[in-house]
Amino acid sequence: MTLSKHLPKAVLISSASIVTLAFVALATQTVDFKELFAEKGTQAPPQAAQNTVLDSARLRTEADSELNDAVTQVPTPSPTVVPALTPAEVRPITPSNKRMGLSQTNSAQSAGRLLEGFAPSQEALVQHRLAPSDPSRPVVLNTDRERFASAQPTPLKQVASDPVSTFSIDVDTASYSFVRANLNGGYLPKQDAVRVEEMINYFKYDYSLPDDRDVPFRTSVSVVDTPWNADTKLMQIGIQGYKVPLADLPPQNLVFLIDTSGSMADANKLPLLQQSFRLLLASLRDQDEVAIVTYAGSAGVLLEPTKASEKSHILQKIDALTSSGSTAGHAGLKGAYALAEKMTGEGEQTRVILATDGDFNVGLSDTESLKRYISEQREKGTALSVLGFGRGNYNDALMQTLAQNGQGVAAYIDTLSEARKVLVDQVVSSISMIAQDVKIQVEFNPATVAEYRLIGYETRALNTEDFRNDKVDAGDIGAGHTVTALYEVTPVGSPARKFSDLRYGNEVPSVKPIGQSPAEELAFVKLRYKVPGAEKSKLVTTPVSADTHDIPQAETLFAASVAGFGQLLKGSDYLESWTFGDVAQLAQANRGEDPFGYRSEFLNLVRLAEVSQR
Repeated sequence: MTLSKHLPKAVLISSASIVTLAFVALATQTVDFKELFAEKGTQAPPQAAQNTVLDSARLRTEADSELNDAVTQVPTPSPTVVPALTPAEVRPITPSNKRMGLSQTNSAQSAGRLLEGFAPSQEALVQHRLAPSDPSRPVVLNTDRERFASAQPTPLKQVASDPVSTFSIDVDTASYSFVRANLNGGYLPKQDAVRVEEMINYFKYDYSLPDDRDVPFRTSVSVVDTPWNADTKLMQIGIQGYKVPLADLPPQNLVFLIDTSGSMADANKLPLLQQSFRLLLASLRDQDEVAIVTYAGSAGVLLEPTKASEKSHILQKIDALTSSGSTAGHAGLKGAYALAEKMTGEGEQTRVILATDGDFNVGLSDTESLKRYISEQREKGTALSVLGFGRGNYNDALMQTLAQNGQGVAAYIDTLSEARKVLVDQVVSSISMIAQDVKIQVEFNPATVAEYRLIGYETRALNTEDFRNDKVDAGDIGAGHTVTALYEVTPVGSPARKFSDLRYGNEVPSVKPIGQSPAEELAFVKLRYKVPGAEKSKLVTTPVSADTHDIPQAETLFAASVAGFGQLLKGSDYLESWTFGDVAQLAQANRGEDPFGYRSEFLNLVRLAEVSQR
């Protein structure tokens, strides 16, 4: 009897049917595997393999969209007019068999081989086996693709050898709202996601306003006992910018640059973004102008420059946004800046507001190239602010880079309440700068201070010589903005000293009084800033003594509670035995006025962190 070199047609058809039914199982996740294989006279695969298939199907949900992007043709980045979409025109992205890991020639493979081909890594399965209906199981997210702008905590410094501390101010608050989103989700944030200075600066403090607008801000300093260490002092530096009513601002030209890629479909991404921009639109005046550029696989102009008075027309365009495709971020940036340049008029202010969930994965996407491009556009007069949305693809490091080089702010929008805070309550400070390239330098007195450390600002550190170099960029202050920095200071003779005595060079040098200030002062605070558009900086100085109390003590202690909270989340070694309970107690005792409930919300986050820690 001669054996055929080819499988009988019946076998091929039977195998193909098994494959087809297996795909149905992946889609519905309701197929009974025993029944499926019993019908074909084949032994069902083990339970572990069945689970693997189902887990793999869930893993494919996000991957399908990304793989779709791989074949998207990217046109030239010059902006083109894109007609408004209606819900009827929204088309789902259908993954091909090839992207699912199969080709048509695979249809005759056995069911066992099919199951094997779908097996994801154990790490991926652990991250995606979620059971929201089961409160006893921890909530786990796939955050492997999230990246954060972070650095090693600023180390303790010995004044005798390193008396000067220099850094750029930071008015961003993205880290705080990102931490809040994590804790409200039931889990602690990654340590790299926590920037203590942004958590401190999330809150307004009772600082004195400048006497007039000749100097755009006023500096206040206070010294108190450190809550977590009775043998050190906490020095708070506060900056308050002068306030400008919205009605007094020059006409504003705003280009909304909106990421409409496939990854933006989640409810906390594009839908929340649309709600957020509706709030911002309600804050604008009739003379302000708005344009919308979208980007996914390609970039296009959804709304040509339009006066804010035409709110219904603008809202129609915002409501028509849908998500699909890859993330041609650079093409979108070029289109937005080209449109912004057309909008800019004499005496007007122009800003691009980028709203995205993460990477620019098509086009000019390396960080250094983007930094150069954004800086060039800033020099031409167009600023850039960045709003982050959602989880899983969040690229905080890139957003920080773009905002810092674009003379803008970086915020993370996790709730509609946060959108109101950033885009309504703080709209003036977000779009109108009153001081640029603001740097702080603190010189500590070795006669009174043995050691010090700056809490936070790791990603904003500057070299000592950068302070006087007007070519070195630094942070900007918007109208009404406050900036806070905290130093933990170890007095001379304190038992809290960490550095050992040296055999050589341990004598305290003689101290020359600065101006009329006494030699007993703790530090000398210097600030440099530029008036917007100026090339040369101006200097403001403030001497600090142990009894300096420009700021109400309750405000300093509340700021200390936030600083302690951030350090605990980062796993700091400087807090001795301090706990989340101590943070909550200190914050509760010094909550003070809380008109919008932000400080009360902070207390709730501390309690959530304490529970999550367990």
